[in-house]
Amino acid sequence: MATDVERTRTWVPSWPCAPAQVLRPQRRGAGDPTQREDDAGRTWRAMRTPVGAATLCIQPRPSSGDVLGRAWGPGADWALEHLPRLLGADDDPAGFEAHHHPEVAEGWRRHPHWRIGATGLVMESLVPSVLEQKVTGKQAFGSFRELVRRHGEPAPGPVGALRLMLQPTPDTIAAIPSWEWLRLGVQPAQSRTVVTVCRLASSLERITEVPAEEADRRLRTVRGIGVWTSAEVRQRVLGDPDAVSFGDYHLANWVGWALVGHDVTDDEMAVLLEPYRPHRGRAAMLAIAGGRSRPRRGPRMSVPTHLPTR
Repeated sequence: MATDVERTRTWVPSWPCAPAQVLRPQRRGAGDPTQREDDAGRTWRAMRTPVGAATLCIQPRPSSGDVLGRAWGPGADWALEHLPRLLGADDDPAGFEAHHHPEVAEGWRRHPHWRIGATGLVMESLVPSVLEQKVTGKQAFGSFRELVRRHGEPAPGPVGALRLMLQPTPDTIAAIPSWEWLRLGVQPAQSRTVVTVCRLASSLERITEVPAEEADRRLRTVRGIGVWTSAEVRQRVLGDPDAVSFGDYHLANWVGWALVGHDVTDDEMAVLLEPYRPHRGRAAMLAIAGGRSRPRRGPRMSVPTHLPTR
């Protein structure tokens, strides 16, 4: 397929879908070159699909209640086929019981139409998630942005003004020398893990074919991937509502303040969220959306990108 040929699809969701809100967790900071929002409220994504590169433009149309998808590149048809899943169509909250804590119930009352999207693209999420291990978001977003700008390539379609770019291929990333990783601001522990997962890319992409529990097990067999990284990937790639980012620097305290009014440990957060299994991740985010906020005692921290808009 010629990269300048446009494909389109109109999709009518069965609920009031807010694409920008659903896609927010996929964006790695305001300067992410792989996902942009334009002044018209459209979200543009550069993707490496299983059948080739694609640019996907997602335009909500509130007046008609549908979503217009436009795509370019060899992977355009794949991107349009998976548009509903990307926007949360496969996320079924029917069995979710929010009544265990009033704060979770309040979050659910405020955001009854919030859904968790799934990209189905493992490396797209795994590489930046590894870069985010044990560093600040600002550092990680900067490293990912420079990785894409220096080693990626322009996305197909009419995206010149947006400067939309494709994440580098796993082969390209695996060949980056150690000194270049340091220039990108990536420490040796993270760069070794990134190179390792890129060399295992073909097998890791297959975790989309197995249940979330098995996907978690396979991810964590790779040296350098632990509970936190696995959860971050499963949330975005599989739309796993039970994935909780244990080990996150802030999450336990945010959930603790929302539910019990004070900081808690990861173990205590696990106890608080256990009644919500298999929707623990959903419950954590809704608790933060519906409960008390943690007091500011220092530099302002950003809230998790997985949160519904308050």
